[in-house]
Amino acid sequence: MAAIESVCVFAGSNAGARDDYARAARSLGGEVARRGWRLVYGGGKVGLMGLLADATIEAGGEVIGVIPEALMRKEVGHGALSDLRVVRTMHERKAMMSDLSDAVVALPGGLGTLEELFEILTWAQLGIHSKPCGVLNAGGYYDDLLDFLDRTVEEGFVRAEHRDMILSAAEAGPLLDAMTAYSPKYTAKWMDRDQT
Repeated sequence: MAAIESVCVFAGSNAGARDDYARAARSLGGEVARRGWRLVYGGGKVGLMGLLADATIEAGGEVIGVIPEALMRKEVGHGALSDLRVVRTMHERKAMMSDLSDAVVALPGGLGTLEELFEILTWAQLGIHSKPCGVLNAGGYYDDLLDFLDRTVEEGFVRAEHRDMILSAAEAGPLLDAMTAYSPKYTAKWMDRDQT
């Protein structure tokens, strides 16, 4: 069982085309705060990121934002955070967000959200961490991606135990419950080249 005090959330800097996504961001923020967990996220005030942070703050939760200098210069940093950490690069941002968290959730988002999710999953595959990782599949947003990941197993590119690292649920509460109950089913072997 995972002891979770802090959760990293990757999310879109746009709100998306459906109200389901905004509702999911607000719901997740409220649920994180109700559980007494700290939210770690990308530090933005726009899109799902901003909605997530605002909902967490409104519910009395603690929020840490991590944002690169370039985005601060574009004035997208969330000004209401008590803890906004400015880093030099996107790589430093991801590393810090990972270091500050015990679990990782991806809300709907674009290329950046997908890249962040897959990098953190790759780190888990390699045994760099054993944190629970999941997607909040609001409105079925991740259905096609999850189906594709099943195909990667069928086609022999991903092991079933690595596919099983990706938890998913349509609602925040069940996803966070699954993360709390998560127990890794494998141990990475650094010398086994088949692990990558």
